[in-house]
Amino acid sequence: MKSLLHPKFKLNGEAFPSAEALKECANHFIEKAKDDEVAIGKFILEWLDNNDFITVKTSGSTGIPKNITLQKEHVFNSAEATVSYFDLKEGTKALLCLSSNYIAGKMMLVRAMTAGWDLHIAATEKNPLENINSDFDFTAMVPYQVFHSLADLYKVKKLIIGGGAVPWKLEEELQKCETDIFATYGMTETISHIAVRPLNGKEKSTVFSALPKVNFSQSKNGCLQIHAPEISEETVATNDVVELISPISFKFLGRIDNVINTGGVKVHPEAVEERLSLHIKQPFFITSEKDGALGERVILIIESEKQLKLEDYTKVFGTLSAYEKPKKVYNRPQFIYTETGKIKRAEVLKKLSIK
Repeated sequence: MKSLLHPKFKLNGEAFPSAEALKECANHFIEKAKDDEVAIGKFILEWLDNNDFITVKTSGSTGIPKNITLQKEHVFNSAEATVSYFDLKEGTKALLCLSSNYIAGKMMLVRAMTAGWDLHIAATEKNPLENINSDFDFTAMVPYQVFHSLADLYKVKKLIIGGGAVPWKLEEELQKCETDIFATYGMTETISHIAVRPLNGKEKSTVFSALPKVNFSQSKNGCLQIHAPEISEETVATNDVVELISPISFKFLGRIDNVINTGGVKVHPEAVEERLSLHIKQPFFITSEKDGALGERVILIIESEKQLKLEDYTKVFGTLSAYEKPKKVYNRPQFIYTETGKIKRAEVLKKLSIK
């Protein structure tokens, strides 16, 4: 494995003559006691320690958050794949605006430290670019940040979006941007993203393409299986149903544990949500409840203090097939979210007493 720290790495414009100098900077961050900077400082120290692994926390969007260990060699390989794929060479000016408590923020630090980037730190707020009078070659955001940063995206040459599906409405807005923008697919267990798809420009596509040295296959139930020996010694089995285009490309259809079997027809909530996102502004999601005739019936859960009825969405539901149309609408004044901004669907349904 190559060096964990590139001699040209800069943090907020400051260069470091040695790993010890960077450790001193990391300790200073921790002493400041600001959440974002504490997380950055602690991870830098962990990356530069004598262990051959790091410990990371999963997001908790599909279950209870847990700590897992990742080999530093695999983490380095993941960073190198991203650097190679996006041609982010030594001296790349990048912006870190994701929490370093999670894999996405940690990987921005690793890419910068190992590739010799000039990394600048911004607050992990909804529009991290708003008060910055500078341009960047590269950054990563979650969809919520991108939505609130549309007016400032011109400050970034290349942008990757992770942490959740990119709504159709947002994707339409991105067609107006000159920034090269990509959706990413990955998880903590795959050390951030292992596939990307262009969201705008001439290369725009609905297909995810693998990063270097990554291949795909499908399980018997149609779920994606990831073969990436440089980041995982074992095949990573997912719960994501895909249309496999080739060994290095796929279309995402939805999570198998979210699939609704209504009257013998399988409905993917994620596909329905994409279409409805063009018309519904509030946070929402599609799920199901038991039905005597259909087995399961599709329902809409929306974040709203106002009591809503099916009649309120007659035109909106007109874009859906008969089986996809929600048969009932429920509302909650406030959804429950993970620290990374994903809706905790199971907990919301528990509050509504829906099983």
